[in-house]
Amino acid sequence: MKRFALAVLAPLTLAAPAFAGGLATPAPEPVVTAPVPVAPVRSDGNWGGAYAGAHLGYADVNDPNADGAFGGAQLGYRWDLGTTVLGVEADVSGTNIKPSAGGGKVDTLAHLKLQAGYDFGRTLVYATAGAAYAKGDIGGTNTSDTGYFGGIGVDYQVNDQWTVGGEVLAHRFDNFDGTGLDPDATTAALRVNYRF
Repeated sequence: MKRFALAVLAPLTLAAPAFAGGLATPAPEPVVTAPVPVAPVRSDGNWGGAYAGAHLGYADVNDPNADGAFGGAQLGYRWDLGTTVLGVEADVSGTNIKPSAGGGKVDTLAHLKLQAGYDFGRTLVYATAGAAYAKGDIGGTNTSDTGYFGGIGVDYQVNDQWTVGGEVLAHRFDNFDGTGLDPDATTAALRVNYRF
């Protein structure tokens, strides 16, 4: 009987260390969660309000062939409607636009502009169109006339008051002051504005 008890208990005694801890609860696996997408933060610029500034540029004219520098001042107002910016502007320039032959000179160029743009934050990209006025001397006669133009521009906010930018305009004058000339002019200008 003693031998029988030892024979039964011996295997249980050897197996006892394996069951000493009992049934272990498995550690939970870490839960991996995908990062929550964060919408990019867009820093809207504040483009509303009045501004005044100066510009300097170059003009290339066809019929007659002419070119030259111009510079002047502008005054405008913009309405910031969120991502859309609307504006009006008037400018006037003194010019040194001279024909390549025949003499004469355009001495004044002015615009009345409508603007519609998109606010990219500190950068504003806009389209502009409106009326143009030019005055000068053609063949010894003082002439002046109005035409129209369209173009694009871009402004960048250096800080809350100052902006810098550029503008390219295509002009058309039909039968300029009865001379039979139909000048097409392309202008490109660098601009700086102070916002009040």
